[in-house]
This record gives sequence, structure tokens and C-alpha cells, in this order.
Amino acid sequence: MPPAPSVQQTLIRDLPPRALKAAVEAHGRYLKGLPGGTRANLSYVDLDNVNLEGVDLSEADLTGARLSGALLSAARLNRATLYGADLRDADLRGAQLARCDMRGACLRGANLSGADLSGCDLREGITATQDTVEGFKILAHRARRGELDYAVARGAKLAGAQMGVGFAQAADLSDADLTGVSLQGARLNRATLNGADLSRANLYNTDLTGASLRRAVLVGADLVGASFEGADLAEVLRAPPPLVYVDDAPLHEILEAHELYVSSEGRDGTAARIPSVDFRPLRRLKGRRLSGLSAPGAILFGMDLQGVQLQGANLADADLRGVNLRGADLRGARLVGAQLARADLSGAKLGPLTIAQGRVLRTDLSRATLRGADLTGASARRVRLIDADLTRCKLDGCDLTSAELPEGFGGFGPEPGPVGGGLGALAGLTP
Repeated sequence: MPPAPSVQQTLIRDLPPRALKAAVEAHGRYLKGLPGGTRANLSYVDLDNVNLEGVDLSEADLTGARLSGALLSAARLNRATLYGADLRDADLRGAQLARCDMRGACLRGANLSGADLSGCDLREGITATQDTVEGFKILAHRARRGELDYAVARGAKLAGAQMGVGFAQAADLSDADLTGVSLQGARLNRATLNGADLSRANLYNTDLTGASLRRAVLVGADLVGASFEGADLAEVLRAPPPLVYVDDAPLHEILEAHELYVSSEGRDGTAARIPSVDFRPLRRLKGRRLSGLSAPGAILFGMDLQGVQLQGANLADADLRGVNLRGADLRGARLVGAQLARADLSGAKLGPLTIAQGRVLRTDLSRATLRGADLTGASARRVRLIDADLTRCKLDGCDLTSAELPEGFGGFGPEPGPVGGGLGALAGLTP
């Protein structure tokens, strides 16, 4: 007599490709409120290695689904239920997972780079079943030989997420947005949080022993009782002073004198040369005329610089992460080594600046970090991007004619799958 099937075997069900395609189509109608629409129920379905790139499965039920190795880049899974799902080695780059229920999901080896996990529930959870053969049984995702034991969440948005200790411990959270996240009492020893934004995060009694927090942002974070022994806190950004003075002069007066110098073509005012200054107390420099400003190593994190004029400015090694530079004029600016992760440079002018007849000054972004930056529609002719980091950079409509690009740069990143139901991704599946 053959042995009775295990609970795990009977719980997971197969779904033919045609049935999966039909479920996705019906779900698309459900989301649009059209006749014949049905919310997709893919709970405990075997979807290992399936191609669902760009598919819209927002609000779908994927409880306990097997999605190991699945292609889900750019997929829309907002408010979906992924409780206890197996997402090991899944490609979730740029996926939308806002307000998902991901309690107990297995994310070992999953790539969540640039994904939106804001408001997501990533706490621990278990799935249990009971039958007459094995009785009460807790289902677990067993470790596999050679698999990664951590998730990659570089540049992911986790603002307002409820994070379990297990996820935070076993994830690369470099450049992640963790604003307002509660990690109270968590053990994050040796965690990777380089460049992460932990503004207003609750780190009360958190163990960060040996953690890597280079360039992390801790503005407004609750650090009472937190342990940082052996942690790498190089270039950590804390709250700015209420006022900034340079040689006994208030910063705002120095900039006013510089604007006068620019508008009078050097007849009045004084050109500002202010290295390593923290501009954050000013909060915004929107539309200001600051051409030729020399402020290498400046801190402008998160500021509003929309439409600012910074032609020929020296902002080498400046911290411009998350800065609004929409429509800014940066022609001829020196931005070597600048930190521009998550900066908005859409529509910005990054082309050459004419300084005399037949002479131009090129914008230099060599060795700059532009991870997750938005250069949509920017004019970047002849820009220098040697050794720059363009990971997850949005370059739609960006003019890079004759630009000096990083070695090995092969375009605008991986092509996402079809969007709007994602049926093209399923079309190649055979029954």
C-alpha cells in the first residue's frame, strides 16, 4: 500500500498555464470593475519560475503560493496577500508591493531592489494545517543547499512598513527608505544599512552591534538604548544645526551676496566659496540663481532645489540624495563623486556650458552615485559619467548624445515585462 501523501504535497496545487492566464485576465477585469471580473485566488498554487513580469495582481490572494525563482520585476502587487508565500530567488526588482500582507513569506535570495514595500507587513508568521494523517502540522520553508540566506532590498521603499526582526536581520537594506519604521528592540547586529534613510525610525533598544551604517540618515530617529558598538558610522547624517554660520556670517546672507554677484556680473556682491557646509537649515533653494557656487562636500540632503541655476558650480562630493532638482540648470557643474541616490533630475540641464567662443565646460558626474535617480527627459549631451553608478536610474527620454558612460553600461537596465495585465508574459506558456 503506497504511503499517504504529505500535507505539503496535498496543499500545493498545480494550475495549467491556460488557467493561470484566464485568472489574470479575469483579475484585470475585477480591478477595472468590468463584467466577468473575479479576484484571482492563487493561494497554494505552484508558480515556481513563472514569468509574471509587469502583471497587475493587486489585491490578489497568493497565500502560501510557490513563487520560487519567479520573474516578477515591475509587477503590481499592491494590497495583495502573500502570507506564507515562497519567494525564494524571485526577481521583484521595481515591483509594487505597497500595503501587502507578507507575513511569514520566505524571501531568501529574493531581489527586491527598488521595490515599493511601503506600508507592507513583513512580520513573522506561520502556516499550519491539520488532517487525519499527520494531525497538526506547521509548514516551513526548508533551507536549500547553496541558496542565499538573505534578501536584497537595495533602494527599496519601506516607509511605514511593519518589519519583522528576521527580515531586517537577513536583508541588504543599502539605500532603502526606512522612514518612520519601527525596529524597537530588534537585533540587527551586522545588518547592512549603508545609505539607508532611517529618519524618524524607532530604534529604541535596538542592537546594531557591528552593523554597517555608512552614510545612513538618522535624523529624528529614536536612538535611546540603541547599541552601536563596533558599528560603521562613517558619514552618518544626523539632525542639522538650527543656523549655519561661515566665518561669522549667516549662510543665507552669503548666498544673497552670491546671487547679487551673479546678477550684477561680478560688479557687486561676493562669490561664495564655502566647502563642506550644511545647507539643510535653509530647507529650499528653489529657483535661486547660484551659478558658479563653490561648495564641494556640501550637505543638501532632501532639499528642494527645483529650477535652481547652478551653471559651472562646484558640488564635488556633495550629498544630494533625495534632492528635488527638477528642471535645474547644472550645465558645466562639477559633481564628481556626488551622492545623488533617489534624486529627481527630471528635465534637468546637464549638457555643456559655453564659456567662450569655441570653448565649453562639460558637466562632470564621474564617480557620482545616481542609484534610483530620475533623469527622465533630462538633457545630458556630452555629460561625463565615467565610473558613475547608474543602478536603477530612470533614463526615459534622457538625451545622452556623445556622453561618456560608465564602462559596460549597456542601456537603461533590464527591460520590464509587459504592463497592463501582463498577458504577454503569459502568452509564451504552453498548456
